[in-house]
Amino acid sequence: MSAEATAPGKIILFGEHSVVYKGPAILLAVDRRATVTASRRDDKRIYIDSEDLGFSGYFDDGEYTAVTGKEWRGRNMMALAVATRKVMAHLGVDAGVNLKVRSMIPIAVGLGSSAAVCVATTAAVGELFDGNLTKEKISELSFEGEKVIHGNPSGADNSIATYGGIMRYERGEGLKRLRLENALPFVIGNTRRKRSTRNMVEGVKVLKDRNPEVVDPIIYTMAGLSQTGLDALLRGDKHKLGDLMNINHGLLSAIGVSTIELDDLVYAARQEGALGAKLTGAGGGGCMIALAEEENLSNIEKSIRASRGQSMRVNVTDEGVKTRKIENGDS
Repeated sequence: MSAEATAPGKIILFGEHSVVYKGPAILLAVDRRATVTASRRDDKRIYIDSEDLGFSGYFDDGEYTAVTGKEWRGRNMMALAVATRKVMAHLGVDAGVNLKVRSMIPIAVGLGSSAAVCVATTAAVGELFDGNLTKEKISELSFEGEKVIHGNPSGADNSIATYGGIMRYERGEGLKRLRLENALPFVIGNTRRKRSTRNMVEGVKVLKDRNPEVVDPIIYTMAGLSQTGLDALLRGDKHKLGDLMNINHGLLSAIGVSTIELDDLVYAARQEGALGAKLTGAGGGGCMIALAEEENLSNIEKSIRASRGQSMRVNVTDEGVKTRKIENGDS
């Protein structure tokens, strides 16, 4: 007997960097998912096989031993071990677990890979031990794993991976979940250049501290743009949404978080009819997103690939974490 859970990745539509200081961030769950299969072991070890992400290893009495991949991946592995132990402690279980991780979400490019894997791990382990975990509890326990990777995260990523849909997050106000009535396709362009969110946030702070008279108004403008963009999203006004995405990318470039690679993909998408295109996430690498009419999506994907990016077509999804039991011999 084993159990499987899947959870979605995410894109940030608006609010990168400005959310640190003022206004909301708008997150969308997308239909690229991470899958974790959990099964019992005869010993007390936690063994993690994460072939897609390039590493595997096991935890024994809190010590990590790499089997494949780099030792520095231990922090990612530790996050899953922590989430697993938190679930078992909550359920009063003392056991060993095998975790098989498979993911369609690239890592370290701002698409919520770590949160999706932590959420799927939490849900799969809970299902394995018949825990009947609520979504609220899954999000709460997976957040402990997220803290291993990110230090002091907002809780937005694990929430969007748990519940799906649209989420508005603002410091001091917390999270508000929303639903989108109509399908909304995006093209993601991945520069394949990994980056550190923490380093990018610190860089913006240094720039802001040196030049508050210039940077503060940009931050305030992006904060207002986030709320305006959410209103356009919920109305289904794609042209307004596209305009705001283009403006937002310019503002993010102004505070130094775009790159040549990101700009190349953004402008490649616009040249092929994107209504709007902007970086998503912390910048400094990672991904951009493009919104377009259906008939232009294929050409936008081709243009992104011609500009040395990796393209992925995604849809916003209301489907959050899902679990199921797997009987012996099933798949």
